[in-house]
Amino acid sequence: MKTLPFAAAALSLMLSGCVAPVGPVEVTRFHAPDTARLGRGVVSVEPAPGMAGDSLEWRTYAAAVGRQLTVLGYREQAAGTGDQVAYVRLQRQTYQPERNRNPVSVGVGGSTGSYGSGVGLGLGIDLSGPPPAVVETELAVTIKDRATGQALWEGRSSFTVTEKSPLANSQLGAAKMAEALFKGFPGNSGETIQVK
Repeated sequence: MKTLPFAAAALSLMLSGCVAPVGPVEVTRFHAPDTARLGRGVVSVEPAPGMAGDSLEWRTYAAAVGRQLTVLGYREQAAGTGDQVAYVRLQRQTYQPERNRNPVSVGVGGSTGSYGSGVGLGLGIDLSGPPPAVVETELAVTIKDRATGQALWEGRSSFTVTEKSPLANSQLGAAKMAEALFKGFPGNSGETIQVK
């Protein structure tokens, strides 16, 4: 019976290792002085001007934005309808960071003392390989009044993770970024925050 608590603790530790690491998401938001119209009415989620909305990746992020807008109190309808429109822009890029230091280092040391003197030479080789590729993602949303074109709210969220991180996956990343973007909606205009 003494092994049962130990087995439960070991299982708990193993399962906690499966949880996706959550890095900070940087969020910046701006809004019009009058926020009374935000979070109510009918809204449609559409690609921002110049943004193709037919990719699976864009649709994943747009769906995450739509879910958050619904949580805030909006009723989402098809593109081209609604009092307000949420324009979604997505930018993702993958790049290979450069190594910060030389993989080979040489050290020289010397000493003198009552028993003689000596010189030593040390050689260090970094075998860790190149740093992992990095995925940088930025999600921007602008909510406008459809009739006048007036911008009511704008927000931008971004994060950078390694290519092997679970958050590099569009479905996990989209949910995390949209949730961070609309946390505390409408937010303080002009303020940049870190959401963990």
